[in-house]
Amino acid sequence: MLELADVHTYYGNIQALRGVSLSVAPGEIVTLIGGNGAGKTTTLRTILGTARPRRGTVSFNGRRLDALATDRIVRLGIAQSPEGRRIFPRMTVLENLELGAFARPDRAAIAPDLERVFTLFPRLAERTAQSGGTLSGGEQQMPSLLLLDEPSMGLSPILVETIFRIVQDINRQGTTILLVEQNARMALRVAHRGYVIQTGRIVLQDEAAALLRSDLVRKTYLGEK
Repeated sequence: MLELADVHTYYGNIQALRGVSLSVAPGEIVTLIGGNGAGKTTTLRTILGTARPRRGTVSFNGRRLDALATDRIVRLGIAQSPEGRRIFPRMTVLENLELGAFARPDRAAIAPDLERVFTLFPRLAERTAQSGGTLSGGEQQMPSLLLLDEPSMGLSPILVETIFRIVQDINRQGTTILLVEQNARMALRVAHRGYVIQTGRIVLQDEAAALLRSDLVRKTYLGEK
């Protein structure tokens, strides 16, 4: 479904991605783990076209994305839940959710999908008329989109467990997920496969269970000796 091939992305003269190649098959949860500044968010930005690769290709269902504008990429069916609290604080919870469907041509299917969101996140259903900016940090950050950037950041342990359970629920309902996450243990528990990125390079890839046993992952990302 998604393929990055030898992607090199720069911010000015600073190279952020150095030949990144990864793929996500339909129905998978694939996680990309790494430390701060490793290139995780830049990878997502490159997929969505908010950062342009200087070399390499990005493809979605066989179609090249790296020359398309971001709005056209979104209309192809790729969406992102960004890192942190990226909502419109003066809009209501319902308006924020409806805005996520602005590019959809199937208007009649939006209402059933909203019900699906409220089933996954019942606390949002109780707050549809509430201003988005008054939600707690955890409530603002709950994701329900395709590309997930650090969904566990800043959440309490109970909410972290809830988020990763819901990520699995969304996947079981047919959504393919690329999960960027610093909480390597939790990410690898829910993912099918994973990639490890360091200083803009993929240094390791394998089935998630195998990565959990990897010496590199255990020592660097799980805090084990």
